[in-house]
Amino acid sequence: MNIKERIVRILKEKECPPQYPDQLMDMLEISKDDQQLFMSILEEMVDEGMLMLTRKKKYALPEDLGFLTGRLQSNAKGFGFLIPDDKDEKDVFISPPNMHGAMHNDRIMVRLLTASETDSWPSREGEIIRILERANKQVVGTFEHDKYFGFVVPDDTKIAQDIFISKDEMNGAKSGYKVVAEITKWPEDRRNPEGRIVEILGHKDEPGTDILSIIRQYDLPEDFPGEVMSEARNIPQKISEKDIKGRRDLRDLKLFTIDGADARDFDDAVSIEIVENGNYLLGVHIADVTHYVKTGTALDKEAYKRGNSIYLVDRVIPMLPKELSNGICSLNPNEDRLAMSVFIEIDKKGKVIKHSIEETVICSKARLVYDDITSILEDGDKALEDKYREFLDDFKLMNELREILYNNRVKRGSIDFDLDETMIKLDENGKPIEVCPEDRGIANQIIEEFMIICNETIAQHMFWSNMPFVYRVHEEPDLQKMLDFNEFIHNFGYHLKGIGGGEIHPKVLQTVLNQAKGTREERIISAVMLRSLQKAKYNEKNLGHFGLAAKYYCHFTSPIRRYPDLMIHRIIKGLLHGNMDEKRISKLDKFLPELSDHCSKTERLADDVERETEDLKKAEFMQDKIDNEYDGIVSGVTQYGIYVQLENTVEGLVRLSSMEDDYYSYDEKHYCVIGTRTRKIYRLGDLVRIKVIKVDLSSRNIDFVLVD
Repeated sequence: MNIKERIVRILKEKECPPQYPDQLMDMLEISKDDQQLFMSILEEMVDEGMLMLTRKKKYALPEDLGFLTGRLQSNAKGFGFLIPDDKDEKDVFISPPNMHGAMHNDRIMVRLLTASETDSWPSREGEIIRILERANKQVVGTFEHDKYFGFVVPDDTKIAQDIFISKDEMNGAKSGYKVVAEITKWPEDRRNPEGRIVEILGHKDEPGTDILSIIRQYDLPEDFPGEVMSEARNIPQKISEKDIKGRRDLRDLKLFTIDGADARDFDDAVSIEIVENGNYLLGVHIADVTHYVKTGTALDKEAYKRGNSIYLVDRVIPMLPKELSNGICSLNPNEDRLAMSVFIEIDKKGKVIKHSIEETVICSKARLVYDDITSILEDGDKALEDKYREFLDDFKLMNELREILYNNRVKRGSIDFDLDETMIKLDENGKPIEVCPEDRGIANQIIEEFMIICNETIAQHMFWSNMPFVYRVHEEPDLQKMLDFNEFIHNFGYHLKGIGGGEIHPKVLQTVLNQAKGTREERIISAVMLRSLQKAKYNEKNLGHFGLAAKYYCHFTSPIRRYPDLMIHRIIKGLLHGNMDEKRISKLDKFLPELSDHCSKTERLADDVERETEDLKKAEFMQDKIDNEYDGIVSGVTQYGIYVQLENTVEGLVRLSSMEDDYYSYDEKHYCVIGTRTRKIYRLGDLVRIKVIKVDLSSRNIDFVLVD
C-alpha cells in the first residue's frame, strides 16, 4: 500500500475528523526530516481530488465534506452525470446551469446539492465546483465556415458545444471537411470553447474519411513509432538452428490452422490423434511471440500501451507490426515456426486426463478456412472433400471431440449466448454493399471449444503452480439485476429457479436460454441477459468465470493480438526454465494488477471503437433505403420510443411522437409502451413492420415509423 492509499485509509476510519498535516504525520510515523516531501504529496492529492483542504488548513476526504470526484458523462442536451470514482456511490445528475464549462469525460469534483437547491429530479443532483483534469485536448468534427469565423461541430454528440475557430486559426479548412481541432480556450458558462485546426482529414463524403475520423476521435495510433519499426525490421523472417535449440521438433506432426477467409495473422494451429487407450490427444499450438518481443524493448512497451489489436470494418490497428503479426510469428502454411504447444489428453466423457506444455518448432501443413470445413462436415461437399482428403479423418475426430467438449460444458452450466454478430462487406471505396448476420458454423465451434479447453487447462495448471498469473474472470451477477431480469422474462412466461436464496448458478440462466430457443423472443432474452451480467475482465486473482461455469480460465491462445496472452506466455516460460525466483515473483505481484486493469480498459476501448465503426457503416448502408419497408423485432423500449432490429442486424428507432394512432406511455417495469386509449401494447420481442424514414450519419441514428 503506497503513502496516498495509507492517508485515505486513515481518513476513512470511523469518526476520523479533518486532520492537520502534523497529525497525519504522527499517525503515519513520518519523521520531521520528510515533512517537505509529505506536504508535496498532500498537495498532489488535493490537485487530484483525493483530498480537500479546509479553511482551517486541515485535510479531509471530499465525501466527508459533501463532495464527490469522478468522470463526467455528458448528454447532447447539455446536462450530465458524475460517474463517481467510488463504485459504491450512485451517479449524480448535473443540470446544464451546474456544468460550469466541464466537457464530456473530464475528471471533476461535484458538490452534492441539498433538497432545497434541486428541482424534482429523482436522483441525487450536484454542481461541478472543480475540473480536475481535462479529457478533450483535441476534438474531431465537421468544419463549418462563416464570413468572419468558423466552428467545428464535434462528431461525439456527448460534446454538446461547437468549437469556435477564429479566422487566423482555420489553417485552410473548408466547410464540409472533417478536421481535428485543438482546444486553446476551455468553455465557461454561456461561452463556447475556442480552438485551432491542426489537421484536415478530408471531405466528409470522401472514402475512408469517416473511419479515419473515428480513429482520431479515440486517439488511436495509425503507425508504429520509428524505434518500434526499427526493432521489428531487424527480426529475421526465418528461424535459425539457434532458435530451435532445446525445443521439441514437431515439424512432421500433421497440424493446421483454421481461420476466416480474410484472416492475415494465424496465431493458433491444432492437431488431433487417438492414443493407445482410445483417448483423444488434442494439440493446441500457439505462436511463440515472446521469443521475439522481449521485456522492456520498444516493441514490448508499444504492445503493452495498445493492449490489443482493434478490428475495424475496413482495417486493423494491430498490437504488433506486420513483420511479426503477419510475418515470423504468424503460423503460415509450410513455414517453420516457433510455438508454445499444449497437448491435452481427453477421454470419451470430455475429462482432461493429463496435459503438457512445451516449447516447440512446428510447420503448419495447411491454411484452412471455416466455411470450407463446415461445408464438408455439414453438407458433405464432394469437391472440398477431394481437395482436403488427407485431413478428412482429422476433421471427423475434431468434430467428435467438439461435441463431447460442448456437451460437457453445457452439463456444468456454461451459458451459450446465440447473439448475432454482424458481417459488413465494403466495396473498393469503403461503401457498405452488404450487411447480414455472420454465420457461426461447426468449424468455428470446433476452434472455439478447443481454445476454451486449452485456456482452462493452462489457468488450472498455473493456479496449482501457485505462481503470479493473469486470469480471465467473469464475476457472479448482481442479485438485484438478476431479480430485474427475472421480472422481465416473466412477461414471456419464463422464470429463474431458486433465485430467492440470494445466489444464482449459471445453469439456471442456461435453462432459460434453452427454453427460449427457436422462439421470437430468443434474441431479446439473450441480449437482456447479457446486459444483466458483469463484464468479463482480467484480474491477477482467480475469481472464476461465471459465464463459462469454469473455476479456472485465462487467455493464452492469441499472443499476436492480446497483451495478457503475451504476458502469460512469459510467466509459463519462466516456470518451465526455473526462472521464477523470489525477486521475479515479487516484481510480477506488483505489476500484474496494473496490467490487468490497463488491458481491461484497452479491451473496452476496442469494443467501443469497433461498435462505433459498425454503427456508422450500418447507417451508411441504410442511406439509400429511405421509404423501404421491412419486418423487424422490438429490441429495446425507452421513454422516447421503441428500437426495432431488422433481420440484417440493423437497428433503428421508432419515436413515440411518430405513433399517431394513440398517446403511448412507457412502462419501465414491464419493458413496454402502452396506448392510453386503445391499450395497445408494444413490448420487447414483438414482431412489427417498419418503414425507414431518416438516416443521420453524423449521429449514426436510423429512424423508423411503424407500418400498419
